[in-house]
Amino acid sequence: MMSISNEGRSASVEGRILDAAADCVLAFGVDRVTLAEIARRATISRPTVYRRFPDTRSILAALLTARITRALDSVPSTGVGRVPLVERVVGVAQAIRWDDVVMSVLYQDPNLAMSYLSERLGTSQQMLLDTVAAEIRAAQDQGSVRSGDVRQLAVMCLLITQSTILAAHMVEAILPSDDLVAQLTLALNGYLAP
Repeated sequence: MMSISNEGRSASVEGRILDAAADCVLAFGVDRVTLAEIARRATISRPTVYRRFPDTRSILAALLTARITRALDSVPSTGVGRVPLVERVVGVAQAIRWDDVVMSVLYQDPNLAMSYLSERLGTSQQMLLDTVAAEIRAAQDQGSVRSGDVRQLAVMCLLITQSTILAAHMVEAILPSDDLVAQLTLALNGYLAP
């Protein structure tokens, strides 16, 4: 699991708030995260937190976005084509799966998870879609991804990957981590192949 260290701490007020929220999620669980404790851990006042976020739910949503953005940034593209594209998508999925903060929020607050994952396309999902769509377009031009609307193909890749991340724990006895990665890779390659 990814850990939070002082080395990766943000100097910005918003970053300090998100770092403190991550600490609270890990220390207390999602249900017991309070704005007062976030402010205390970030060494700022509650009104300062309220000027940036209306409540803890919005802080947790911003925290998910930041962590997912970090996961995407941690797995750079290695080239153009279906194979590098699938490797990146699977790599980002793995980074998210092993991020203890993201998984804690998703598993401990089902209402937030459902809102974040199924009711609207949020900031991080739009960012992921834009990235995958651009890589799909380049791979189509190169000939290694089938023709089709790049946004639609990217959405299906997101849905396949997102459901794999969410169900990974449930099927771990059948699909241990390495096998899950192999099967997700096969699924995405098969879906995108010309």
